[in-house]
Amino acid sequence: MAPGILVDDTTSRNGLELEETSDQIDAVNVLKGQSQIKFDDDSQFDSAKDKTQFRQYEEACDRVQNFYREQHAKQTVAYNLKARNDFKTRRREEMTVWQAIEKLNTLIDESDPDTSLSQIQHLLQSAEAIRKDGKPRWMQVTGLIHDLGKLLYFYGSEGQWDVVGDTFPVGCAFDKRIIYPDTFAANPDSHDPIYSTKFGIYSPGCGLDNVMLSWGHDEYLYHVVKDQSTLPPEALAMIRYHSFYPWHKENAYRELMDEHDEDMLRAVRAFNPYDLYSKSDKVPDVEELKPYYLELIDEFFPQKVLKW
Repeated sequence: MAPGILVDDTTSRNGLELEETSDQIDAVNVLKGQSQIKFDDDSQFDSAKDKTQFRQYEEACDRVQNFYREQHAKQTVAYNLKARNDFKTRRREEMTVWQAIEKLNTLIDESDPDTSLSQIQHLLQSAEAIRKDGKPRWMQVTGLIHDLGKLLYFYGSEGQWDVVGDTFPVGCAFDKRIIYPDTFAANPDSHDPIYSTKFGIYSPGCGLDNVMLSWGHDEYLYHVVKDQSTLPPEALAMIRYHSFYPWHKENAYRELMDEHDEDMLRAVRAFNPYDLYSKSDKVPDVEELKPYYLELIDEFFPQKVLKW
């Protein structure tokens, strides 16, 4: 397959394997602790849940560490520039948001005959938890779409490592608060005379809008929707930064932030529980909820058909 070309034949890609990796990454992040939580009030839907009962760290540890060893070696400045160029120049499929949800549902779940929940149900769980807590409509639709960037796995990605996993800046020193920081030793940028310095190609207080984050489903979806929706900055931050755990969880990279980023940090921390802890909620009825969410999608995606 030529780099960057969209194809519908996904037989060479196992969606279930991607989801298993993604779920185990979530399990590790759950067990690393709880996020701090209008839209940034404490979440109520998960208040009675025993977070220690989510899948244990040891179950995910070996596979997740191997995943990050590959990701940390390959997420270079050069690769990120190439990935963004491929995104801008490839032929992009056109479809509505709901069609994209159905496409992700098919691509992932047809490979998993034993799955108990479809991708649509997972997305609706996040959205419904946000809705039940009375959060704004823009936050509800953000919960619905936040993982649609996983379509990238079937649109010219090079593997799981550039689709899922925690994100981090490239072009400056890799912070020790990134998960498994020692695995960056294999990344050539960690030895580069500029990229290995504290600020690298950036400057203090430049703002995260000006920072290149590792390419994956968050960054991809952010670039898809930022110019094709009326979502507010808080929603775009939730999409772009929800896997940026070194920042919103460990307080790394604060020296790159500007004043705007302080507000965005509050938004991302408010969103995090709905991303991590909604998967054990009851199974939503897709057909019952679909009319509500179709209306919600139309409210924030007036163009109806998006380029993916």
